[in-house]
Amino acid sequence: MIYETIKVTEPTAGLVVIAFNRPQVANALSTQMGRDLLDVWSKLRADEALRCVILRGEGKHFQAGADLKERNGMSDEAWAEQHRLFEAMIRAQLACPVPVIAAVQGAAMGGGCEMTLACDFAYAAEGARFGLPEAGLGILPGLGGTQLLTRAVGPRRAIELLTTAAPFSAEQARDWGLVSDVVAPERLMDTVTAVAAQIASRAPLSVRGAKRVVHGGLDLELKQAMDLELTVYNHLFTTEDRREGVASFNEKRTPAFEGR
Repeated sequence: MIYETIKVTEPTAGLVVIAFNRPQVANALSTQMGRDLLDVWSKLRADEALRCVILRGEGKHFQAGADLKERNGMSDEAWAEQHRLFEAMIRAQLACPVPVIAAVQGAAMGGGCEMTLACDFAYAAEGARFGLPEAGLGILPGLGGTQLLTRAVGPRRAIELLTTAAPFSAEQARDWGLVSDVVAPERLMDTVTAVAAQIASRAPLSVRGAKRVVHGGLDLELKQAMDLELTVYNHLFTTEDRREGVASFNEKRTPAFEGR
């Protein structure tokens, strides 16, 4: 898949790396990048061989938010049309059926912070900076940032970060639960790739089921959420992968899962 503003690679079978590729402008989110991301997320959703996705940035930064030079002078109608594209883009990312991991270096501001939040979890390099500066621009995060931030750090911290529009460090992001860990910049991709490889080695239907149950259960009462869990569980124990998993354990060998 060749795109104008992003790079898409598959370093190993089932693992896809999406890299924002506008390093000359800190990978700022343009209309064309929105189109490219919408297209790739839509295609990946239908890829049954997909096991895990890593989202990263080329150059020094992850993603510095919307391209404000492109937005300068935009009419309200043009702004609204662009944002409808961005809304579709982020919903397509959220609909990815396998784990999506953010590998964050440099700046992850505005939309870049929101796309980090839209990943299932994230790792950050030392020196990375996060922030949702929209209150200083007369707007509000519009890619799910208010809701995803609240789910990640709680309502009290979320209101503080949204209303002060203050940046925060990778270490603060880790302490508040927004990223899983902070590592040296030269170790970031190796760390995230190792985690992705571990996910890819697990039973694919179990991995997809776990993501479906966790996200689907968030908006349900406990009883309904447990019913959803049982629906997925009751399907999984009838699969060939369950039989392979139990057999390989007893035979003391590495399982060969096929997603069936």
